[in-house]
Amino acid sequence: MWCSQVNGRNSNHQPTPIGISAHLLLVLRKRAGVRVRFRYLSASRVTKNKARYLLRSRPPSEKLVDGSFKNLVVVMASMVALVLISILVVVFWGSLESMGRYGLEFLVTSNWNPVDDEYGAFTAIYGTLVTSLLALVIAVPLGVGTAIFITENIIPKKIRDVIGLMVELLAAIPSVVLGLWAIFILEPFIRPFLMFLYDDFGWIPFFSTEPLGPGIAPAILILVVMILPIITAISRDSLNQVPMKLRQAAYGVGTTRWGAILNVILPAAISGIVGGVMLALGRAMGETMAVTMIIGNSNVFSWSLLAPGNTISAMLANQFGEADVGQLSSLMYAAFVLMVLTLLVNIFAQWLVKRLSLKY
Repeated sequence: MWCSQVNGRNSNHQPTPIGISAHLLLVLRKRAGVRVRFRYLSASRVTKNKARYLLRSRPPSEKLVDGSFKNLVVVMASMVALVLISILVVVFWGSLESMGRYGLEFLVTSNWNPVDDEYGAFTAIYGTLVTSLLALVIAVPLGVGTAIFITENIIPKKIRDVIGLMVELLAAIPSVVLGLWAIFILEPFIRPFLMFLYDDFGWIPFFSTEPLGPGIAPAILILVVMILPIITAISRDSLNQVPMKLRQAAYGVGTTRWGAILNVILPAAISGIVGGVMLALGRAMGETMAVTMIIGNSNVFSWSLLAPGNTISAMLANQFGEADVGQLSSLMYAAFVLMVLTLLVNIFAQWLVKRLSLKY
């Protein structure tokens, strides 16, 4: 039942359900003498109106194209899953010998001696986790701060675009070039500061080794340079997706620029920023060439960040080509550990993004 005419004239408004506006119509009728007339829709007319919105019958050619596209997408997705599963199976199968021989002891021992056929990956695991996490601690404030700087109207747009382009160009530099830059420029530049840490804070286990060249600290800094574009680009895109009405509402209630950024804009974009950070962490854990060139490739365990170290990726790159059967199985075991660590990071990232996601 719909209200169609008021005072004998066609209303310019959309038809109004009687159940919603019955009280209003009664008030109009009593106070203003408004004459209200109702029109009832017959069942046949309702059926005709519904028939307009029925799905049309599609021609066979259109159905064929639709079905072919669906099958193509399924095949492509299945190929991705098949490649991933095949890699896991090959690595797991190659590591079975070392798994049966060392078990979980492989993860907590640092003796890597191909001569005596004794292997333990704790040094490489420690180097992988320490370099990745500390690089993330340094890169996250830089990347998110840069993203805020180039998305907010702090400086003119032309300058912001140039800065954003320069940051993204860091991702286009090959790893070998970054490794050479770290050897000849970065490490000599930071060596006086590393010596200061050793001289004044050498009693701390993390600074107890004299810096003599390549080590974990230069590897951390080169990883910062490599993951900074990822964090900056994803954080910038996430901040740009924050609705403009939300920003204007924050300014409208009297908050300052930094108050709006910290209390409104960043919480709204936190899910995308966290996703970018976790992606950068996976990138740092799997980096090979640049880290191999600057970390020192030493399997002697040390807590010091100034001493040479190793990562799983660097160890695989250095020893895989010359490994015998026993060493090859141990390298496969280490590769499987790296894949499991990366998988755990991705699972944690998915959970964290869903937990922190905000819908506006």
